[in-house]
Amino acid sequence: MIISVASGKGGTGKTTIAVNLALSLNGNIQLLDCDVEEPDDHIFLKPELTKSEKIYLPKPVVDLNKCNYCGRCSEVCQYNAIAVVKNKVLIFYELCHSCGACKIACSQEAIFEKEVEKGIVEEGKAKNILFAQGKLRESESSPVPLVKAVKKKIKKGYNVIIDCSPGTSCPVVEAVKDTDFCLLVTEPTPFGLNDLKLAVEMCRKIKVPLGVIINREDIGDKKVEEYCQEENIPILMRIPFSKEIAYAYSEGIPIIEGMPEYKKKFQELFGKIKC
Repeated sequence: MIISVASGKGGTGKTTIAVNLALSLNGNIQLLDCDVEEPDDHIFLKPELTKSEKIYLPKPVVDLNKCNYCGRCSEVCQYNAIAVVKNKVLIFYELCHSCGACKIACSQEAIFEKEVEKGIVEEGKAKNILFAQGKLRESESSPVPLVKAVKKKIKKGYNVIIDCSPGTSCPVVEAVKDTDFCLLVTEPTPFGLNDLKLAVEMCRKIKVPLGVIINREDIGDKKVEEYCQEENIPILMRIPFSKEIAYAYSEGIPIIEGMPEYKKKFQELFGKIKC
């Protein structure tokens, strides 16, 4: 199976679930950290990283000796990354999605592309777990291409767990789509419920089955449970607020190492997903 772990809201315990689920399972396991703007699974997994690959994307460059400033490149750009003014072509690389439309549309062949480093993908292993993570280069925007590069490392014959970034924006959609199941980690607070609704809508839009994990279940109210009941969403696991878990987390120790009884609970969680 390929299982994505998302949250809608940041800070709900998504990384905790992804890492401990991976550590609890036997057989061929792979963990992918697709939170490429701030990957932190490695803090808990402590893998030995043995491979690093730079990821490049094409970016447009204009040859002003050929350009006639017709503005066609600006017209076809869906991301407003190119503006043509009097005797100038302005390219806003932060908005560019490297789609190549401007190059194709240029009748003067005045646009060519150069490769620009987007970030890196690192691979390694920890115990029986194959591990890969993406790291977006500083100052780079649009993490989606790097998320795609990490997902290309998926191994056939493995149970794969994908740790997604917070929110419901493009990089999360890219990480969750084409997975067999999405675990949505939430907390019983108004913010947790609001962002859970957004995440549920996202999963339903891209037709990925989902279930909910309520973390720190005893700190808030019952509105998350009521919402899940109304929407017929299964609550697959509940984790109480625990100082022991918080202390272990602060020291980079997975739950199942600090509290071994949780290993069986995560195995049961995986069993519920497979059913």
